[in-house]
Amino acid sequence: MDYQAKLTVPFGVLGIRCDDRALLGIDFLPATEGMQRATGVFAESVREQLQRYFENPDFQFTVPLKPVGTPHQQKVWLAMRNIPRGETRSYGELAIALKSGAQAVGQACGANPIPIIIPCHRVVGKSGLGGFMRHASGVSLDIKRWLLAHEQR
Repeated sequence: MDYQAKLTVPFGVLGIRCDDRALLGIDFLPATEGMQRATGVFAESVREQLQRYFENPDFQFTVPLKPVGTPHQQKVWLAMRNIPRGETRSYGELAIALKSGAQAVGQACGANPIPIIIPCHRVVGKSGLGGFMRHASGVSLDIKRWLLAHEQR
């Protein structure tokens, strides 16, 4: 996969995919990937904004996003962006608000191409963390726990 920048973060490396005007995706990569300088001005702006979020969870992202997905996924991703920092919503709560099903909401969360900025980590199960990055255990949930704890400051 080609990245326009890679940013080292407390739990690994973020691979940043963008064009000259919008963020297309963020991938979680292993720490062994190492950093990569931004290939352009926009990629550097994304990298800087992510760095500021890791320094201060109250940071407000302003980079334009261009997530590719179905109309239902787009609705779920917009709803996730409206969950305030430090709060969570259950899959069921989002499903009721969107007149959808909890499983469909969970599938849209798993398909989110721009995690952190579209905060799918703020969506949890009714009796636990739920999944993250299409995984129900392991490193993925460790990252979700870290992000939620970071935002509780």
